[in-house]
Amino acid sequence: MAKNIISSYSSFQERFGIQEGKDTRERLGALKRYFARGGVISAVKASEKHVWPKLLYPSILRIDAQIKELAELKDNYGKRLAEWKGKQSSAKSYHRRHQVMKFSEPLYWQHTAKSLTDKDYSEDARKVGLPVHLSADPKWKPMINMFINDLEYRKNLVETVQTSIVYKKDKKVAKYADVLIDLRSEISEARLSEFNEKLKQVEEELAALKAIRKWAQE
Repeated sequence: MAKNIISSYSSFQERFGIQEGKDTRERLGALKRYFARGGVISAVKASEKHVWPKLLYPSILRIDAQIKELAELKDNYGKRLAEWKGKQSSAKSYHRRHQVMKFSEPLYWQHTAKSLTDKDYSEDARKVGLPVHLSADPKWKPMINMFINDLEYRKNLVETVQTSIVYKKDKKVAKYADVLIDLRSEISEARLSEFNEKLKQVEEELAALKAIRKWAQE
């Protein structure tokens, strides 16, 4: 069988010279794909009435094993794609979700009441851009709680935001929340693009193997 081993599309055409047309395009395309991923075949000329040679290798058993591997890979990529879609959706809806969640958070109402009764507090909250809508987020809740209930902490934070070079361009204490969300969105977008491309490639390789399997049955 060794002398009949073919490892490239050009070698296949050199040996069998099958013209590309309506009836051969799909299988020839499958062969190109199969060779491109490192596949090899063994084939011999069939009878005169057959356009296609007889496929000796890969066997149907071997093709089925390859199809199974790719199907599992496709399933894995599909799951990863779904995960990143979820992360992207979560990042994009972060602020919107917390605008709703804040209403069930006592800290938000404490802030609201204090803003109405304490002009100095209200002004300090404005100066630092207090992200009170994130009061239900465990990452921001402790800071918001300290700002509301600890005068010394509040004044120190106001001074830091107003004078630190870190906040020179954006005097908003929660600006890093926005930066982080933007970063998560960008990462999610990149990963979605990556797994969409991988999924597309696997689906094309599966289609190629199924076409070759059909040939192996002839």
